[in-house]
Amino acid sequence: MIAVAQLQALIFDVDGTLADTEMAHLAAFNHAFAEVGLAWHWDVLLYRRLLSVAGGRERVTHYWRNLPAAERTLDDEGLTHILPRIEAIKAHAYRASVEAGQVAMRPGVLSLIEEAKGLDVRLAIATTTSPSNVSALLTSALGAQWSGYFDVVEDAGTAQRKKPHPQVYLQALARLGLPAGECLALEDSANGLQAAAAADLAVVITPNDFTAHHDFSGALRVLPDLAGVTVAALRDWHTAAPASAASG
Repeated sequence: MIAVAQLQALIFDVDGTLADTEMAHLAAFNHAFAEVGLAWHWDVLLYRRLLSVAGGRERVTHYWRNLPAAERTLDDEGLTHILPRIEAIKAHAYRASVEAGQVAMRPGVLSLIEEAKGLDVRLAIATTTSPSNVSALLTSALGAQWSGYFDVVEDAGTAQRKKPHPQVYLQALARLGLPAGECLALEDSANGLQAAAAADLAVVITPNDFTAHHDFSGALRVLPDLAGVTVAALRDWHTAAPASAASG
């Protein structure tokens, strides 16, 4: 009989998975554009499309490149010069919204983290958002000692290649010292699913309003959220998963 790998660790994405962050990010981008004097304004429909591009700098650059020539008031040099200001202003605005309690954790997330910690299931983060954004969100949700919940935190400071590249998941697995078959990824987007699956991880997806239209083929489960989801349920799903669940 072939032994079935026991689930040893949960690896969480951050934006859209742990918390409903995207409206706060959108507002922060628009605030930054206004602050630097750009007549850019992203609405929800546009931002939903732009989320297919991972990374804030990359998202702004992609938007600029696709502007009609008549609306592109910045040249390459101008964009390069202004991007760091946009990033800094946007990051400050986002953190302020988190600290003001305007970003809610998604249902079931905190109870699952607490249960997993109590059962000695290891926890990790694999995100390509910035370390400061991760810290602001989790300090608000779990307190100043939030990092004590997680054995491993991989973010934009340690993984430069954005999802759907699997770098952040491969690094998380290496630091956990566990094979992919003993871990489970929790994601909210197609890019996240592709990144985790490319690292041979089984993936549970909880879409949100910005990602509900994505293709989640190959996911182990697609759930509205994590409300009522227990470690026991995750272990049952993980054990029953076919060997090809991660790769689709």
